[in-house]
Formats: sequence, structure tokens, C-alpha cells
Amino acid sequence: MRLQTKLILIICSFLSIVIISLSSIFYYMMTKALEDQIGTRALKVAETVSNMPDIRHAFLTADPSKTIQPLVEKIREQIDAEYIVVGNREGIRFSHPIPDRIGKEMVGGDNGPVLEGQSIISKAIGSLGPSLRGKAPIFDEQGTVIGIVSVGFLTKDIHSITYTYQSRIEFISLIVLVFGLIGSVLIARNVRRAIHGLEPKEIGELYTEKQAILQTIREGIIAVNREGIVTMANRYALQLMQLPISAKITGRHIEDVLPNTRLNEVVRTGEAEFDHEMLIGDHEVIVNRVPIISRKHGVTGAVSSFRSKSELYRLAEELSQVKRFAETLRAQTHEFSNKLYVISGLIQLESYQEAIDLISKESDVHQNWVQLIMTEIPDPMIGGLLIGKFNHAQEKKLTFEIDPESSFRDLPAEIDRNLLVTIIGNLIDNAMEAVLAAEECTSPYVKLFLTDLGEDLIIECEDYGIGIPDEIGNTVFEKGFSTKAGDRGIGLALVQHAVHKLNGYITFQKNPECGTIFTVAIPKYPNSTARRPFPDHGTSTTGH
Repeated sequence: MRLQTKLILIICSFLSIVIISLSSIFYYMMTKALEDQIGTRALKVAETVSNMPDIRHAFLTADPSKTIQPLVEKIREQIDAEYIVVGNREGIRFSHPIPDRIGKEMVGGDNGPVLEGQSIISKAIGSLGPSLRGKAPIFDEQGTVIGIVSVGFLTKDIHSITYTYQSRIEFISLIVLVFGLIGSVLIARNVRRAIHGLEPKEIGELYTEKQAILQTIREGIIAVNREGIVTMANRYALQLMQLPISAKITGRHIEDVLPNTRLNEVVRTGEAEFDHEMLIGDHEVIVNRVPIISRKHGVTGAVSSFRSKSELYRLAEELSQVKRFAETLRAQTHEFSNKLYVISGLIQLESYQEAIDLISKESDVHQNWVQLIMTEIPDPMIGGLLIGKFNHAQEKKLTFEIDPESSFRDLPAEIDRNLLVTIIGNLIDNAMEAVLAAEECTSPYVKLFLTDLGEDLIIECEDYGIGIPDEIGNTVFEKGFSTKAGDRGIGLALVQHAVHKLNGYITFQKNPECGTIFTVAIPKYPNSTARRPFPDHGTSTTGH
């Protein structure tokens, strides 16, 4: 059964129960009130008749009915009662609407209390049928009960009056039920539209799926309503805020949980904010804030998603490594293909000595490189990176050298090799691009110097490229900044981030001829800060 049909049936059933219950209660109350009113009216008339002097005097005559009958009949017709019966202590009638019953005994069996001097209201079956009657005693001058006055209204007449009201109540109830049915249809349609036509089971499944998705997303997510009250926060958000996983922050104001979040500003303006930086505790995060907009109610809240900046940099580093490895393989393939073509051509021309000399030269160059790296830079990740960069430089017709005095053998195990690869690889890439873009400098030359002497690791990358204008300064380390066209400007930002994580610093200065010299200093020991190996000479620096 569809949700809309269920809602209609539920609402109609509820309305029916309510209307029937209210109608029954109202009918009972109205009947009771009417009976009380008629009973009181009958009693008052009975008491009035019993106190009439003519009635009392009639009891002293030989034929009391001759006086009493016409008197009480006139009163009965005026009050529209079914009967007014006057009788003596023995219950013998002196008056009755049917004259033939005068002189006969009163029926009903409820005269006992009246003969004791009480006025009562009772229900009894008389000679005319079931009736509601008011009875009052007649006293003589000495206060002795000498007779009884009974004023009655038939029960069927009372029911006929209440039946008229009952019909009206049923008619009104039917109208209310019809309007309730129409309202239930409209409510069911609105509910169905509000929940996009989903069934309760489907809504439950969607909620379960949403909770699972929110908990598996590797981003912190927090949602607030229009008043800034937190309505949802996933597990990763609690983790970034350094709160227990079991912490309940829903129902609290966002400023109490996460100050300076700007979610209230997004709710107020209705404008989204993307890729903003923010500090949550000790974590630098990248934040996106989006308003929740309803077609009917406008902005009803906002959602913020944020992720650790270090994780984003780690992903960028991994992508950069993949890109570098791919470039290395492509460069090696291309370079060795060219060399094979040259050797093949020399052999076909029978220039055997030239072929041997070329092979010896290439072998010596690679052997020297490999020997230097194996001896002085034994770390396989850094060594593999440098060999790849060497092949890439040869393909680009660049000269890439490692200073023979370099030594990178004393690398503490605590230093993250991925961060070192990020620093060295991006500095070399940046230097090569600067050399290729240079027009004034004629020497396409890149040189790398590595040393682990002392308490710091020193990485120096020198190029004869286009250089860095003085007015640019430290903006070269900002994410997205580049002097080259295209979607670039991430390399030096990654270098600065990696240096920062290793508690080091990076500085650059102009090459005396042309180009730039970048110098990185990284402490060997944890929780220490690198010392500058040389004084600044007007260079632009950035550091920890």
C-alpha cells in the first residue's frame, strides 16, 4: 500500500474516531442536561401547585376533584406537561388528563418519600407510560402531608426532542468528516511531495545509506540549520576537531563547537565559499561551505566540508611522483631509442670505432653517475629519482650535474623519504623549466649539491635560467603562483610544505651570472630547527 493511501486511511480513521466520540459525548451531555432541565421544571410546577390555597381547601370539600381537575388542567396545558395528577395520602387521584382515571389509584410506586414530606424528581412507568416526573407533598395548616402533586413529561417526548438535536449533530459530523477527508488528501499529497514520493522503508534505507556514506568519507562534514545549530557531524569531523568519536555535538551552536567557521555568514548571505584555508586545533584544513537552499523557504542552513591540508599535499606529492616516474620511463625510452638508432647507423656504415666510442662514452657517463649515486647517495628512492632526472635532462638537451663533493649517506631513518623526494624532485623540475624558458643565458645548465655534514641536511639546486624578479619575492611559494602559463604553481608550494613539515627552511638568491640558487636546510634530529649555513645577503627567504 502506498504511503499516500496509508496516510489518508490513518487520518480518516482518526477523524472518524474523534468525531464519533465527540458526538456521543455531546449527545449524552445534551440529553442529561435536557432531562435535568425538564425534571427541575416539573418539580417547580409540582411545588407551585402544592402550595396553592385552592388546592388545599379542595381537600376539605366532599368532592375535591371538582375544584382540582379544572385548575390543574389549565396549568398543564400552559406548561405543555403530559399530566398533572393530584392525589390524597392513599394515592387516590383527584385529577388526571383522562377523566375516567380520576378516583383510581396512582401508579409508579414512588410516593413513599413524598408522603414523608420530601419533594423528588423520579423516573417511573405511569398509566400513560414511562415518564420523568416531579413530585411535591401537600401540607395542611398543621404541616401534615395530606396529598401529593405529580407533574410528568413522557420519556418518549424527551427523546423526540433529543433526536432532533442528534440529527443535527450527525449532519455536522458528516460535514466535518468530509472536510477532514479532503484535508487528509491534501496533507497526504504535500507529505508525499515533501519526501519526493518515497515510502517509509525507502526513507529508512536512504537514511542508513547516508549515515554509512558520511562515516566513510575522508572529509569532515558539519551541517547547521538557519539558527546555526549543528544538525549533523560525521566521525572524521570529530576526529579533526580532536573530539571523542562518541561526542554528541548535534543540538549545540556551531560557534560553541567550531569558532570562526563562517557557516553563519554563509547562511546569512546564501553564497558558497570554496577552497578556503582554516585552522582547526593543530590542523590546517581546506574548507568548502555551501548553503542549503529550499525552493519554498530559501536558505535553511549550510554544510561545510573540510580536509586536512597535509593530506591534500600528500596526495599531490604522490601524483607528482607518479608523474615523475612516467616522465622518467618515457625519457629513458626515447633517449635509448635515439642512441640505438645512432649505433645501428654507425654499424651499417661500418664505422665500428665510432660506434664503440659512443657506447664507451655513454657507458662511462652512466657508470660515473651510477657509481656516484651508489657511493654517496645510497638511498634507493633519492638515487632512483636522480637517475630519472638525469635521463629527462638528456632528452631535453640540458646539462644536469651532481656536485662531486655531494654526500647524502648520513640520512636518519626518522626523516620521511617521500618528503625529501618531493623537495629534490620539484626543485630540479623547477630549475629545468627555468633553464628551458631562458633566452638571455646560453648555458642550459642545472647543478645539484647535497650534503649531510654537520647537524643539518643541505640541498642546493642551481640553475642558469630566467631567474626570479625582485618584486615577486616570496610569492613564488604560494599555491597557484607561476610565471608560466597554464594550470601550474604547485611545485614550490609542495616544496615549502614539505620543508615546513621537516622543521627546515628554504631560501633562494640570484645566481651571479643568471638564474637562481635554491637552498634548503633540514635538521637531522626530530624537534629541532635547521640553522642557516650562511648569512642572508639580501635574498628572499621563507622558513619554518
